[in-house]
Amino acid sequence: MEDFRRIYLRLCKEGGVEPQEGVVAQLQESRSAQGSRLDLSGLSLSADTCSVLAKAFHKDTVFTEVSLSDCMLSEEGAVLLSGLFDNTTVKVLDLKGNNLRSSGAEVLGQFLAQNKTLHRLVLEWNALGVWDEAFSLFCSGLASNCVLTQLDLRNNQINHHGASELALALKRNSTLEVLDLRWNNIGLLGGRSMLEALQNNKSIVQLEMAGNNIPSDTLKALEQATGHNSDRRSTLRESRSRTQVLSKEIQTLKEEKGRQVTSQSQTADTTGRSTSIQIGQLQEALNERKSAVNSLTAKLQMTEAALALSEQKNQNMGELLSRLKAEKEEQREQHSKERKKEHEGKLLRDIQNLTETNGQLKNNVEEMERRCKSQQQLIFELKQELTTSTAELKLRLAQAEDRLESEKRRSKQALDDMDSLRQKEVCCWLTNHPECVSHDNLSSHLFQELSKAKAAFVSERAQAEEELGRVRAQVRLEEQEHVSSLEEKLRSVRSSLQEVQLHCSQQKQTISELQAKNSQQSIEMDGLRRRIEELQQELCRKDQEKVAEVSRVRVELQEQIGHLQAERTAQGALKEKINALERELKVLNSNHRETLLDKESEMSSMLEKLRLKEAEIHRMREDEANRASYLQSAVLSYIHGSPLGHHSSPQK
Repeated sequence: MEDFRRIYLRLCKEGGVEPQEGVVAQLQESRSAQGSRLDLSGLSLSADTCSVLAKAFHKDTVFTEVSLSDCMLSEEGAVLLSGLFDNTTVKVLDLKGNNLRSSGAEVLGQFLAQNKTLHRLVLEWNALGVWDEAFSLFCSGLASNCVLTQLDLRNNQINHHGASELALALKRNSTLEVLDLRWNNIGLLGGRSMLEALQNNKSIVQLEMAGNNIPSDTLKALEQATGHNSDRRSTLRESRSRTQVLSKEIQTLKEEKGRQVTSQSQTADTTGRSTSIQIGQLQEALNERKSAVNSLTAKLQMTEAALALSEQKNQNMGELLSRLKAEKEEQREQHSKERKKEHEGKLLRDIQNLTETNGQLKNNVEEMERRCKSQQQLIFELKQELTTSTAELKLRLAQAEDRLESEKRRSKQALDDMDSLRQKEVCCWLTNHPECVSHDNLSSHLFQELSKAKAAFVSERAQAEEELGRVRAQVRLEEQEHVSSLEEKLRSVRSSLQEVQLHCSQQKQTISELQAKNSQQSIEMDGLRRRIEELQQELCRKDQEKVAEVSRVRVELQEQIGHLQAERTAQGALKEKINALERELKVLNSNHRETLLDKESEMSSMLEKLRLKEAEIHRMREDEANRASYLQSAVLSYIHGSPLGHHSSPQK
């Protein structure tokens, strides 16, 4: 810790850079804490400080975890990351909230391609996905990395192009286990690319994809793929542990067998009694090995039976699934056909009713239009007739007035002619009767003639005016009668027109009601069509879920079959090893048998020698006994013959 601080200060001094107080304080705090974690989060690091820290990290061998979150490195992060390329101690790197963009993504790609020790990388709240080319370089570095296990890419503005590049990287990467892509903009296409990548990648066991506008079915498929990977990982772990246990057992068996062989080879050189004891021990060990072999054979048979049972179960399950699928398909087709027939029949009936109603309405409308046209034609004819009648009346009135004027002129002309005629007659009479002419007579006569003429004129004028009044009254009466008849016809036409318009408005209202009903029925038909589409989508989704479930069960069964086959192969290897051990035991037994035969022959020869020795010893013992008896008898005879024997005998 102190070495890193000294290196930092020395590099700042050499580069002419003022050491940042925050960095020095954090280094001092890490020194006092005596830990392997360097926390520079929240510090605003300058470009010079980043270059110095890069050189220091290049030589660092202390820190295993470095936190540079919320340092706003932006493009200076590229300089800082270059110092971690060849670092061999840092295992966790936190670069959260540093606004890393194109150059940062490129340097991160180079860093991931070269670094061989980093296990966890946090890149939350950056902008790596803004530039597609830079993010593709980052994905290339991730693809070539072989040590990183956890990667956090939350809130990095990754779109579906970036998701496609990341999917290509995951197809090549085989060590990454945890990937967090929440709160980006991956979308449907990116989700499908990730799902396709998980079909090839078997190392991802945890994938977070929330907040990416991905449909729920794609998210479920991604969860199922990661679940399969985690199950596969646990299965591999269990198989590895089982393999290790079996290898340990085989190693212990080999050691025991070696020890037994060693002990047997050592005991083979001992005496006959130790040889018999060793033979018994070997027999017991052989019995134990046979029992172990029998137990392993029984276990193998049980495993084979379980494998056969699982295969039979798998086959039955496949048949059941195929049968269920066929029944489901048949029921779905039948249900869809029934619904389709029912819906088509209903639609046909509705369409037929609507067509009939529409035809009736069209007929009514056409009839109304014909009636309206006929009424309009009648009105037009009446108007023409009225115009014609008015013109005729005006013409007749003008003719009557002309005739009256001509009568007036004629009467006036007649009066004038009469006056001129009377004047001529008077003149003639005066010329013919001059003697009878006097002023008074002439005046009276003229007055009489004039009064007669006036009376005749007045009478003629009265007759003419009376005739004119009579003609005018007749014309007026005819005109009134004609106008009243035309008004009556016009009233009837108007009433019929109003009736037609009322009927037409009723028909229009009926048509509008029918159109509203038709639109409502079309809306209902659209709703039913949408409902049918929703039901079909739900049916397709259920079918997809069923297919996914069947594929998952099939995959699980295949995995179980693979595990059982692996166990079977392992048990076959164990069986081969057991056969090899049995062969070795047979060889050892044959060697031991030959050794025992040799020992038995040696024992028989030794027993023969022992018997000879025992016979010799027995003969020697008999000789000794004879000698002792002889010596005893001699001693007794000596004692009895000596004076000591005479003194000792009374005492007895």
